[in-house]
Amino acid sequence: MEKVLVTGATGYIGLHCIDQLLKQGYAVNGSIRSPEREEEVFQALQKNNTSTEHLNLFTFNLTDDEGWDEGMAGCDYLLHVASPISISTKDEEFFVGPAVAGVNRAMKFAQKHNVKKVVLTSSVAAIFETTVLKQYYDESDWSDPDKKTINHYAKSKTLAEMAAWKFIKEEENPFELAVINPALVIGPSLSGDLGESNKAIEMVVTGRMPVSVPLQFGYVDVKDVAAAHILAMKNPESNGKRFALSEKDLWYKDVAKLLRTNGYKKAPKINIPAWITPVLAKFNEELKFSLPFIGRVRSVKYATNAKDILGWSPRPAEDSILEVAKQILDLDGAK
Repeated sequence: MEKVLVTGATGYIGLHCIDQLLKQGYAVNGSIRSPEREEEVFQALQKNNTSTEHLNLFTFNLTDDEGWDEGMAGCDYLLHVASPISISTKDEEFFVGPAVAGVNRAMKFAQKHNVKKVVLTSSVAAIFETTVLKQYYDESDWSDPDKKTINHYAKSKTLAEMAAWKFIKEEENPFELAVINPALVIGPSLSGDLGESNKAIEMVVTGRMPVSVPLQFGYVDVKDVAAAHILAMKNPESNGKRFALSEKDLWYKDVAKLLRTNGYKKAPKINIPAWITPVLAKFNEELKFSLPFIGRVRSVKYATNAKDILGWSPRPAEDSILEVAKQILDLDGAK
């Protein structure tokens, strides 16, 4: 039985990766930052009718060597998913330092333990922040970490991914590497942790965003993101490649209309122009984070690596939005 280490076992994407790996017959080691969260992982998987017989959890983090040897021992593959993410934190070092240190640490221990292949979770944030503004991007595009307007999260994902490719280029006899660059990841969580990216839906569902701002994202279901990791892990044609993931581009007004049509009455009816948005952002931290992207199209809709190489076939983003909207209100009602 092949074994996979998944970092960030309690995380939104990481837990879905573990769930799918176990169901496909892999043994899994997962990393958690605190032993107090171990039961949370087991309960979430068991609630999803997933056997945890071949799951072991280890406590270690991105910024310390301790625990990595134990977690990596005997593993054939590594899915390095863990990385700092927060909408409210303004400290650059919260993002950049741990993200880069974590990748370098993951690469070092993967090589030490003769791992066959690493699949790294990056983001379209490592693609979109180019020095030339445009609408459509693909895997050949790279964000510039020195760009003055780049946000801390995008900078961290760019520098971390660059560190991974640098390791592969400079080390002798390294393992294989593939990188997953998803757009906005949405869809139901296996635990009560909805992840940061679902806040884009949560604001609309709960009425925290009373009007639709002109903001566009590419959307992709978390289960499809996890599936892409595993497809890339298994397929040798993915070696040395990046995979931008997005099922569909939607504006907030599209999301609001979808939700209203399906009975979510708090979804906004009014669409506002771009020039009003900075005023609203003074009262909303999440919106403030998105101000540089207001009114802009930023899309990877023409990036085809995932479908052409992996045979990746994502579910409609609208289904994912409706599924997570229900979970958001169910969790709200349970509080």
